[in-house]
Amino acid sequence: MYEAFYGLKLKPFSLTPDPSFLYLSRAHKKCATVLQYGMLNNTGFTVVSGEIGSGKSTLIQYLLSNVDSSQITVGHINNTFKVHDNLLAWVLDAFDIRVDSSVDRISRYRKFTDFVIGEYSEGRRVALIIDEAQNLDADSIEELRLLSNINIAEDIILQMVFVGQPELIDVILRPNLKQFAQRIGIEFNIPPLDYEETKHYIQHRLQVAGAKQPLFSEEAMAAIYCYSGGLPRKINNLADMALVYGFAEETSQLDAHIVNDTIEDRIKSGLYKIGDRSNGEIKMVEEWLSQTADVKLVSM
Repeated sequence: MYEAFYGLKLKPFSLTPDPSFLYLSRAHKKCATVLQYGMLNNTGFTVVSGEIGSGKSTLIQYLLSNVDSSQITVGHINNTFKVHDNLLAWVLDAFDIRVDSSVDRISRYRKFTDFVIGEYSEGRRVALIIDEAQNLDADSIEELRLLSNINIAEDIILQMVFVGQPELIDVILRPNLKQFAQRIGIEFNIPPLDYEETKHYIQHRLQVAGAKQPLFSEEAMAAIYCYSGGLPRKINNLADMALVYGFAEETSQLDAHIVNDTIEDRIKSGLYKIGDRSNGEIKMVEEWLSQTADVKLVSM
């Protein structure tokens, strides 16, 4: 809609995870390195946590796009709401292993074991990535731990990566999952972007999309940071709608007032809530906006 007006080749702030737009903040770069290290160094269990919209899924897509399939066979479960009753069936489906629905649990376990050992005999390890893992209950996590018993002595032939919201850590710390917690080789939490990273994130995505000039003023990016709290998904959402508003007003560069207009209209819809702005850096940026740019951010 607005791409031609702003000279863009692509939509820069899509909500769909796209590794081609990946911006590696300090924390995201560390997390990507940790994930790659875990894959290459036979780490049995890896846990990655972060708030909703912190960029976890994009990092996983980045990891998947860089995995050497000649060495590692990867399965990905991205819908954990329905796995509780039939976890093994979902694990088999992640690796496109077909079994009849009438096959019992023991036979499915044997089918998966044969698959993992078969991959190992061909020189490949198997990695299972479980996205939205905070939805798993303790029994499902324990079942996955028991699945890992297939590993042979010092050879880790089955790796698992658990990715989820911060509640995942609360589940793992339960007393009945002590054995699982002790076997986690790598754990990393992805924090929100800070102010400078938020600006670089916005500029990076615009450059990837083909922007030839700055489309957001310093004040506009500051407002987006304050409203989004540095969470990439919220940044994308606000920046995308701000571009729509800028296009409607035929504005070549967006300022903080357009960002405010976007927020005000979204609040009126009743579907949008402003997040907590008590963070120290957010308060400093908000004060800078009010003093330097004469911009007062919207409150509920």
